[in-house]
Amino acid sequence: MIAVAIDGPSGAGKSTIAREVARRLGYLYIDTGALYRSIGLYVLRQNQDPHLAEQVEKLLPEIDLTLCHEDGVQQVYLNGQNVSEEIRLPEVSMAASAVSAHPPVRQFLLALQRRLAAENNVIMDGRDIGTVILPDAKVKIFLTASAQRRAFRRWQELKEKGASDTYEQVLADVEQRDYNDSHREIAPLRQAPDAVLVDTTQLDLEASIDRVQQIIAEHLD
Repeated sequence: MIAVAIDGPSGAGKSTIAREVARRLGYLYIDTGALYRSIGLYVLRQNQDPHLAEQVEKLLPEIDLTLCHEDGVQQVYLNGQNVSEEIRLPEVSMAASAVSAHPPVRQFLLALQRRLAAENNVIMDGRDIGTVILPDAKVKIFLTASAQRRAFRRWQELKEKGASDTYEQVLADVEQRDYNDSHREIAPLRQAPDAVLVDTTQLDLEASIDRVQQIIAEHLD
Protein backbone atom coordinates (compact mmCIF):
# COMPACT_ATOMS: atom_id res chain seq x y z
CA MET A 1 0.00 0.00 0.00
CA ILE A 2 1.12 3.57 -0.71
CA ALA A 3 0.92 6.20 2.03
CA VAL A 4 1.25 9.94 1.42
CA ALA A 5 1.74 12.06 4.56
CA ILE A 6 0.87 15.76 4.40
CA ASP A 7 1.68 17.87 7.47
CA GLY A 8 1.50 21.56 8.16
CA PRO A 9 -0.05 24.30 10.29
CA SER A 10 -3.71 25.14 10.68
CA GLY A 11 -5.31 26.81 7.66
CA ALA A 12 -2.62 25.83 5.15
CA GLY A 13 -5.19 24.13 2.94
CA LYS A 14 -4.08 20.59 3.75
CA SER A 15 -7.57 19.10 3.87
CA THR A 16 -8.84 20.74 0.67
CA ILE A 17 -5.70 19.92 -1.29
CA ALA A 18 -5.26 16.39 0.06
CA ARG A 19 -8.92 15.57 -0.55
CA GLU A 20 -8.77 16.60 -4.20
CA VAL A 21 -5.44 14.89 -4.89
CA ALA A 22 -6.78 11.70 -3.29
CA ARG A 23 -9.85 11.91 -5.53
CA ARG A 24 -7.72 12.29 -8.65
CA LEU A 25 -5.45 9.38 -7.70
CA GLY A 26 -8.20 7.12 -6.40
CA TYR A 27 -6.68 7.03 -2.91
CA LEU A 28 -8.50 7.09 0.44
CA TYR A 29 -8.36 10.56 2.01
CA ILE A 30 -7.96 10.64 5.80
CA ASP A 31 -8.32 13.97 7.61
CA THR A 32 -6.77 13.18 10.99
CA GLY A 33 -7.46 16.70 12.21
CA ALA A 34 -11.16 15.86 12.04
CA LEU A 35 -10.58 13.09 14.58
CA TYR A 36 -8.95 15.46 17.07
CA ARG A 37 -11.62 18.06 16.40
CA SER A 38 -14.29 15.47 17.17
CA ILE A 39 -12.71 14.67 20.51
CA GLY A 40 -12.40 18.39 21.24
CA LEU A 41 -16.07 18.84 20.38
CA TYR A 42 -17.11 16.00 22.69
CA VAL A 43 -15.07 17.45 25.56
CA LEU A 44 -16.73 20.86 25.06
CA ARG A 45 -20.17 19.24 24.93
CA GLN A 46 -19.48 17.61 28.29
CA ASN A 47 -18.50 21.01 29.73
CA GLN A 48 -14.99 19.79 30.49
CA ASP A 49 -11.70 21.66 30.00
CA PRO A 50 -9.81 20.38 26.91
CA HIS A 51 -6.55 21.61 28.48
CA LEU A 52 -6.88 19.29 31.50
CA ALA A 53 -5.60 15.82 30.64
CA GLU A 54 -7.47 14.03 33.42
CA GLN A 55 -10.82 15.49 32.34
CA VAL A 56 -10.21 14.56 28.70
CA GLU A 57 -8.87 11.05 29.39
CA LYS A 58 -11.89 9.99 31.42
CA LEU A 59 -14.14 10.80 28.45
CA LEU A 60 -12.25 8.72 25.86
CA PRO A 61 -14.08 5.42 26.61
CA GLU A 62 -17.34 7.20 25.76
CA ILE A 63 -16.17 8.23 22.28
CA ASP A 64 -16.82 6.26 19.10
CA LEU A 65 -15.45 7.78 15.90
CA THR A 66 -16.20 6.67 12.35
CA LEU A 67 -14.83 7.99 9.07
CA CYS A 68 -16.74 7.27 5.90
CA HIS A 69 -17.01 8.69 2.41
CA GLU A 70 -20.39 9.79 1.08
CA ASP A 71 -20.49 10.99 -2.54
CA GLY A 72 -16.70 11.16 -2.41
CA VAL A 73 -16.64 13.45 0.63
CA GLN A 74 -15.29 12.37 4.00
CA GLN A 75 -17.90 12.45 6.74
CA VAL A 76 -17.09 12.23 10.44
CA TYR A 77 -19.46 10.56 12.86
CA LEU A 78 -19.17 11.08 16.61
CA ASN A 79 -21.17 8.49 18.51
CA GLY A 80 -23.40 8.02 15.48
CA GLN A 81 -23.94 11.74 14.76
CA ASN A 82 -22.52 13.47 11.69
CA VAL A 83 -20.40 16.34 13.05
CA SER A 84 -18.51 17.17 9.85
CA GLU A 85 -19.67 20.82 9.87
CA GLU A 86 -19.68 21.50 13.60
CA ILE A 87 -16.06 20.45 14.10
CA ARG A 88 -14.92 23.32 11.84
CA LEU A 89 -16.04 26.04 14.28
CA PRO A 90 -13.20 28.20 15.70
CA GLU A 91 -13.82 27.17 19.32
CA VAL A 92 -13.61 23.52 18.31
CA SER A 93 -10.32 24.19 16.49
CA MET A 94 -8.82 25.53 19.71
CA ALA A 95 -10.18 22.58 21.69
CA ALA A 96 -8.65 20.20 19.13
CA SER A 97 -5.25 21.81 19.58
CA ALA A 98 -5.57 21.41 23.35
CA VAL A 99 -6.66 17.76 23.41
CA SER A 100 -4.03 16.78 20.82
CA ALA A 101 -1.34 17.62 23.39
CA HIS A 102 -2.47 14.80 25.72
CA PRO A 103 -0.66 11.45 25.21
CA PRO A 104 -3.79 9.33 25.95
CA VAL A 105 -5.66 11.07 23.12
CA ARG A 106 -2.86 10.49 20.64
CA GLN A 107 -2.60 6.84 21.66
CA PHE A 108 -6.38 6.49 21.36
CA LEU A 109 -6.22 7.53 17.69
CA LEU A 110 -2.87 6.03 16.67
CA ALA A 111 -4.10 2.49 16.05
CA LEU A 112 -7.07 3.70 13.98
CA GLN A 113 -4.89 5.86 11.74
CA ARG A 114 -2.27 3.17 11.14
CA ARG A 115 -4.87 0.51 10.42
CA LEU A 116 -6.45 2.68 7.72
CA ALA A 117 -3.04 3.22 6.11
CA ALA A 118 -2.22 -0.49 6.21
CA GLU A 119 -5.43 -1.42 4.43
CA ASN A 120 -5.62 1.29 1.74
CA ASN A 121 -3.61 3.58 -0.52
CA VAL A 122 -4.02 6.75 1.51
CA ILE A 123 -3.35 10.45 1.63
CA MET A 124 -3.37 11.41 5.30
CA ASP A 125 -3.00 14.96 6.56
CA GLY A 126 -2.39 16.34 10.01
CA ARG A 127 0.38 17.71 12.23
CA ASP A 128 2.57 14.66 12.85
CA ILE A 129 1.78 12.18 10.09
CA GLY A 130 5.25 12.03 8.56
CA THR A 131 7.06 12.29 11.90
CA VAL A 132 5.00 10.00 14.16
CA ILE A 133 1.93 8.34 12.65
CA LEU A 134 3.41 7.13 9.34
CA PRO A 135 7.18 7.64 9.61
CA ASP A 136 7.72 5.22 6.72
CA ALA A 137 5.29 6.96 4.35
CA LYS A 138 6.33 6.72 0.70
CA VAL A 139 5.81 10.47 0.19
CA LYS A 140 6.01 13.22 2.81
CA ILE A 141 4.98 16.82 2.19
CA PHE A 142 5.04 19.80 4.57
CA LEU A 143 2.39 22.24 3.39
CA THR A 144 2.43 25.77 4.75
CA ALA A 145 1.65 29.45 4.05
CA SER A 146 2.12 32.70 5.92
CA ALA A 147 -0.05 33.16 9.01
CA GLN A 148 -1.65 36.22 7.42
CA ARG A 149 -2.58 34.33 4.26
CA ARG A 150 -3.92 31.36 6.21
CA ALA A 151 -5.99 33.65 8.44
CA PHE A 152 -7.43 35.49 5.44
CA ARG A 153 -8.51 32.22 3.81
CA ARG A 154 -10.10 30.99 7.04
CA TRP A 155 -11.83 34.34 7.59
CA GLN A 156 -13.36 34.18 4.12
CA GLU A 157 -14.64 30.65 4.79
CA LEU A 158 -16.23 31.75 8.06
CA LYS A 159 -17.87 34.78 6.42
CA GLU A 160 -19.45 32.53 3.82
CA LYS A 161 -20.94 30.48 6.67
CA GLY A 162 -22.37 33.60 8.31
CA ALA A 163 -19.89 33.85 11.17
CA SER A 164 -19.16 37.29 12.63
CA ASP A 165 -15.49 36.77 13.47
CA THR A 166 -13.20 39.61 12.40
CA TYR A 167 -10.01 39.03 10.43
CA GLU A 168 -8.01 40.14 13.47
CA GLN A 169 -9.73 37.53 15.64
CA VAL A 170 -9.07 34.79 13.12
CA LEU A 171 -5.41 35.81 12.77
CA ALA A 172 -5.00 35.73 16.55
CA ASP A 173 -6.55 32.24 16.63
CA VAL A 174 -4.24 31.02 13.85
CA GLU A 175 -1.14 32.40 15.58
CA GLN A 176 -2.17 30.91 18.92
CA ARG A 177 -2.83 27.53 17.34
CA ASP A 178 0.55 27.65 15.58
CA TYR A 179 2.24 28.28 18.93
CA ASN A 180 0.29 25.53 20.69
CA ASP A 181 0.93 22.96 17.95
CA SER A 182 4.66 23.67 17.66
CA HIS A 183 5.37 23.89 21.41
CA ARG A 184 3.49 20.87 22.78
CA GLU A 185 5.63 18.21 24.39
CA ILE A 186 4.10 15.28 22.51
CA ALA A 187 4.54 15.11 18.71
CA PRO A 188 4.94 18.84 18.07
CA LEU A 189 4.31 20.24 14.61
CA ARG A 190 7.55 20.12 12.64
CA GLN A 191 8.73 19.28 9.15
CA ALA A 192 10.11 15.75 8.77
CA PRO A 193 13.71 15.77 7.47
CA ASP A 194 12.65 13.91 4.32
CA ALA A 195 9.50 15.94 3.66
CA VAL A 196 9.17 18.26 0.66
CA LEU A 197 8.26 21.84 1.64
CA VAL A 198 5.36 23.41 -0.27
CA ASP A 199 4.55 27.06 0.51
CA THR A 200 1.15 28.05 -0.89
CA THR A 201 1.24 31.73 0.15
CA GLN A 202 1.50 32.83 -3.48
CA LEU A 203 -0.32 29.85 -5.02
CA ASP A 204 -4.01 29.55 -5.76
CA LEU A 205 -5.84 26.33 -5.00
CA GLU A 206 -5.42 24.71 -8.41
CA ALA A 207 -1.69 25.47 -8.51
CA SER A 208 -1.30 24.04 -5.00
CA ILE A 209 -3.11 20.86 -5.96
CA ASP A 210 -1.00 20.47 -9.09
CA ARG A 211 2.22 20.96 -7.12
CA VAL A 212 1.33 18.30 -4.54
CA GLN A 213 0.27 15.85 -7.25
CA GLN A 214 3.54 16.51 -9.09
CA ILE A 215 5.60 15.72 -5.97
CA ILE A 216 3.72 12.47 -5.43
CA ALA A 217 4.26 11.43 -9.05
CA GLU A 218 7.98 12.20 -8.87
CA HIS A 219 8.44 10.12 -5.69
CA LEU A 220 6.44 7.17 -7.00
CA ASP A 221 8.44 7.16 -10.24
